[in-house]
Amino acid sequence: MRCYFQAFLLCMVFTFLSLLYVFNQLASTLEDRDDWNLKEQGIPDRRSHGSGHLLRKKPGLAGLRDLEEGLDSSAGKDHSDERSHLAVVACGLRLEETLTMLKSAVVISKKPLHFYIFAEDDLHDGFRSGLESWPRTARTKFNFTIYPITFPKENAKVWKKLFKPCASQRLFLPLILKEVDSLLYVDTDIIFLQPVEDIWAVLSQFNSSHLAAMAPEHEEPRIGWYNRFARHPYYGKTGINSGVMLMNMTRLREKSFKNDMTTVALKWEEILMPLLQKYKLNITWGDQDLLNIIFHHNPESLFVFPCQWNYRPDHCIYGSNCQQADQEGVFILHGNRGVYHDDKQPAFRAVYEAIQKYPFGENMETSLLQPLEASLLTTTNTYCGRASHLFTKKLKQSIMSVQQDVPQRR
Repeated sequence: MRCYFQAFLLCMVFTFLSLLYVFNQLASTLEDRDDWNLKEQGIPDRRSHGSGHLLRKKPGLAGLRDLEEGLDSSAGKDHSDERSHLAVVACGLRLEETLTMLKSAVVISKKPLHFYIFAEDDLHDGFRSGLESWPRTARTKFNFTIYPITFPKENAKVWKKLFKPCASQRLFLPLILKEVDSLLYVDTDIIFLQPVEDIWAVLSQFNSSHLAAMAPEHEEPRIGWYNRFARHPYYGKTGINSGVMLMNMTRLREKSFKNDMTTVALKWEEILMPLLQKYKLNITWGDQDLLNIIFHHNPESLFVFPCQWNYRPDHCIYGSNCQQADQEGVFILHGNRGVYHDDKQPAFRAVYEAIQKYPFGENMETSLLQPLEASLLTTTNTYCGRASHLFTKKLKQSIMSVQQDVPQRR
């Protein structure tokens, strides 16, 4: 009997210490948040174009309209309510790749855009000069704000080195851009083949529980990573990929998330550091793994969009396995693992280089589409090259739509 009593006492002590640890982490996180709010609230570059430093009186698009009256007219005052909000994080040697991604968004989108560019300090001038060097016809379609890389002060080094430099910055966008209602985050290695406003429209498909949208990590479980190798919880059957992430950030900031650390539901700013502390030895893909863990416990909050919105080499490297892309074409190309800059997937590289080399203002059919189709014909010795007609299917439609609209804008 005494042994059972001692075992019971040990269990109670262990439980108490575990709870103490969790609440200590929460207290530390909250303390970071307060300090962050006061001192490091993602202050935008004052020389950049945009409105990231101003306050919105109301959430959503209505508040944005109030905010943008009298500001930089580069996107057109009459269309400010149609603006799509696009965020990207760039560190290291990602300047040219990011500019090419932004260029793809500008050339095929018909509605105005606002870019939120989070970058290391030594990249700010490069982004500013690069974007401002574009011709006026392109610059009238967007404005931009440049932000420094910003993490909670106490754990900044930990977050910055998680997975890839600065990649985990995306986790803190809802806490930095507090006046932004909704946001599309994309990795730097994205190429838009369909207008940004089309994925932005997915927000209207959210039900009352949805607060974010992402695509599955894999379509085919036999080659899936999470279902074969993960040592932590993940979303659904094969996990989710965070390279293209659409967020209703107002909802995200307001929600309390279920978790496996405590019976208490935690706010976004409260859950991140305790989650990292618990799983830091078990995660491989950094912040993407943390997102998988969060939505594993809160599946009702995630809208899953098809793989054609985040098409990666995994979808064609062993033969085509993205059924939606087979039917309708690729909407967003994601050249992860550096395939834009090596010879492993020449079809992906061909798309990237076609966008990069396209001269603004030239006929998009003859100066972009036709050279791209010619380059893709040389890649049919690879599985992705044999599926490359899917890369141009939607792009062709997008180009036709933009070209038809040119006389109307003149």
